[in-house]
Amino acid sequence: MRQYNIEHMAENRKMTELSIPLYSRSKVWLQDAEGNVIFGAGRLRILKEIKRTGSIHAAAKELGIGYRAVWGRIHATEERLGVKLLEKKVGGASGGGSELTPLAEFLMEQFTIIQKRIEKETDALFKEKLMDRLNPGVP
Repeated sequence: MRQYNIEHMAENRKMTELSIPLYSRSKVWLQDAEGNVIFGAGRLRILKEIKRTGSIHAAAKELGIGYRAVWGRIHATEERLGVKLLEKKVGGASGGGSELTPLAEFLMEQFTIIQKRIEKETDALFKEKLMDRLNPGVP
């Protein structure tokens, strides 16, 4: 593990008068014991787009992802959770499509809440522990 001398870094920054804004970033996802992704930002985007368009095919097109890739991710999540996230409507005069199950809606809502809270906490921790030393004078 690499160790940094914060005082030395701060002195070097002052000497060069470099002032760049720094931002923290974090990525959150759920995975199973084997490390397989169950849900994350990508699957959240997919479900949002399916909800908006009413179709896996249309969602894939809007996201610029192949239908098989979108379907594969949703199917993998359903298999790992043991529940359905989509209700498929068979085609007909009005065409087929997909609707989110109540569980999918709940998962999207709660994951978004968790993600926003983690981002807020990460930003606060970054500001508290690093910002003043790495980037003095930048709010």
